Amino acid sequence: MRKLAWFVGIVVALILVFNLVTFIVPETEQAIVVQYGNITQVATEPGLYFKIPFIQSVEHMEARLLSYDIEPRELITADQRRLSVNNYAVWKIENPQQFKESFNARLGTAQTRIDDILYSDLRNVLASREFNEIASGERETMLNDITETSAGKLKEYGINLIDAKIKRADLPEANEQAVFDRMISERERRASQLRAEGDEQSKEIKSEADRKSSVIVAEARNKAESIRGEGEAEALQIYSDAYSQNVEFYEFWRKLSSYRDSFPGDKSTILMTPNSQYLRLLSEGVTEKLKLKEEAQGEEPTEEQDE
Repeated sequence: MRKLAWFVGIVVALILVFNLVTFIVPETEQAIVVQYGNITQVATEPGLYFKIPFIQSVEHMEARLLSYDIEPRELITADQRRLSVNNYAVWKIENPQQFKESFNARLGTAQTRIDDILYSDLRNVLASREFNEIASGERETMLNDITETSAGKLKEYGINLIDAKIKRADLPEANEQAVFDRMISERERRASQLRAEGDEQSKEIKSEADRKSSVIVAEARNKAESIRGEGEAEALQIYSDAYSQNVEFYEFWRKLSSYRDSFPGDKSTILMTPNSQYLRLLSEGVTEKLKLKEEAQGEEPTEEQDE
C-alpha cells in the first residue's frame, strides 16, 4: 500500500514538473517567453515547447485574422462634401515580439493605433478625391492604396494590415436630397448624351448601308443591261443566220404575221389606198385569184362549142 502511494506521488510530481517546464501552443495561437521583462523565445508554430519554471513566463497571442470595426467619423471630400464614413480593418499579429514591445500584447491598444493610422490615411485620400469618384468604381483602387499605405506604417508594430474597406459613406441628411438630385441630373445628362451619340451612329450606319445598297443595285443593273444586250445581240445573230437561208420565205412569213396582228377580229377595219405596199401581198393574191377565175370562166364556153 505504501509502495502504491509512493508511485502515485511520483507520477503526480512528474506531471507537475512537466507542466512547469513545458507549454503548448495551439494552432490558433502564438506565444512568447518572457524572462525578467525580456523576450527570450517566440513560438509561432503549434506544438510543445520548454521553459524555465518560476523564471520564465508565457504570453499567448492570437494567430488568426482579427477584424476591427472603426466608429463612423465625418470626413470632407475635395469638393467640400461632408461624409460620415464607417470602415473596418482586417489585420493579423505578424511579429509577436514587436507587437509585445509596442503594445504590451494588448489588443485594445493595438486597435486604437490601427484606428488612428487608418483614419489619418483615409482622411488624406478622401480629401483629394471628389464625391463622384468615391461613389464610383474607382473606390476599390482608392481603398487598395489606403491599405498599402497604412500597412507600411503598421508593420513596425508587428501588425500585418491585410485589408481595409469602407462599410458605409453616408451624407448628412441635410445634403442627401441635393446630392441625389444632382446625381439624377448628371445621369439624365449622360443618358441624353449617349442617346445623341447612338442616334448619330445610327444615321451614319444607315447612310453607309444606303450608299452600299445603291452601289450594289447600280452594279447589278449595269450587269443585267450588259447581259441583256449580249443576249439580244446573240438572238439577232441567230435570227439573222436563220432568215438569211430563205429571204423570200422570211418576208412572206413576216407579212402574214403582220396581217394576223393587224386583223385580230372579224370586225377590224383599216383604211388604205389600193396602191399601198402593205396590201401588196393581198392584192397579188386577189389578182391571182381573179385571173384564175377568168381563166376558168373563159375555158367553159370553149368546151361547150367543142361539144
